[in-house]
Amino acid sequence: MKFTAYTDGACSGNPGPGAAAAVLVASEGETILKTLELVSPVEPMTTNQRQELQGAILALSALEREGVDLELVSDSRYVIQGMTSWITGWKRNGWRNSQREPVANADLWQELDRLAARHRVRWTWVKGHAGNRFNERCDELAVQAIRVFRRQV
Repeated sequence: MKFTAYTDGACSGNPGPGAAAAVLVASEGETILKTLELVSPVEPMTTNQRQELQGAILALSALEREGVDLELVSDSRYVIQGMTSWITGWKRNGWRNSQREPVANADLWQELDRLAARHRVRWTWVKGHAGNRFNERCDELAVQAIRVFRRQV
């Protein structure tokens, strides 16, 4: 069985209200066996980057057992590059970037790193708004959560 998590974050204004979403997919070959849609609570004042990270955290937090082989698909180069390239240096430098300044969103990066360490994650970038069914669904879920929130306040 193959497990794939599609994630996205959205923000209305940057900063502004934002939400994250994930779609977990279990498949066998080309056959989709099960999907699970997840949406975070709306944060009234956040950034797009924080919500992109929250989408990945949401997906990994939903995995009940450890040691899952998972492909995590995101349209955020920030998330993908952060987890495949930048994080090693940040950790080595005490969560400081190459300019020796504190890493932006370090709290979320640290949480994502902790959750990812429990599994075997392949980080895959996909172009946003380019017809990927599950990436598009994540965007719809996050944007819809923000719309509902805006109507309520």
